[in-house]
Amino acid sequence: MPVNSADTKATEAGKRPAHQSVYEELRRQILFGDLAPGQPVTIQGIAQTLGAGMTPVREAIRRLISAGALTMMGNRRVTVPMLTDHCIEELDFMRRNLEPELAGRAVAYITSDELIELADEDSLLNQAIARGDISAYLAHNYRFHTKLYATAQSPIIAATVDRLWLRFGPSLRVVCGRYGTMNLPDKHADLLRALGERNRKAAEKAMAEDVNQGMGQIRAALNDRS
Repeated sequence: MPVNSADTKATEAGKRPAHQSVYEELRRQILFGDLAPGQPVTIQGIAQTLGAGMTPVREAIRRLISAGALTMMGNRRVTVPMLTDHCIEELDFMRRNLEPELAGRAVAYITSDELIELADEDSLLNQAIARGDISAYLAHNYRFHTKLYATAQSPIIAATVDRLWLRFGPSLRVVCGRYGTMNLPDKHADLLRALGERNRKAAEKAMAEDVNQGMGQIRAALNDRS
């Protein structure tokens, strides 16, 4: 299989390939709502903002379109798709079935050190809520969930859930904009307690409530957007 010489040189230098760095940064911007749903942006504008070449930007966009995180509009413009009621219903169904399952599976595998890391992440999340720091809240909330799901020893389910987060993540910023951070749902304390007690049913219940509250707020915020 041929190897891209630029990628090889970057790897040999101990750096990530340019296209991977661009992909990860653009993915982060989408996930945390820096690119607003429905707002068109040009491919050239993305390249300028990221300080990257057109080739790695196009590759990153191709991957994100494949994941459903971006939509090509023509005229070299892309946009983060707006969530429709049907999309919300599908995301709600998938999250309610998969995320409590991951939380339940994590009970059997999570270590004491990993539990401490989760508690630390939740503490940073709570500090962000107290400050009204939306960007930090979104980042720590995502890290809390992904760190938890990584302990469940179920990489296929976890990868599927991560793709779901890329679909609804941009709308979480809309929720924060509508309601602030103080009123955001937080079932993490119940979840951490259940994990510490090795109580699978309680962990599943706490995660199910977290998902239900979060999706409910997304639905309410998007219904109010008009």
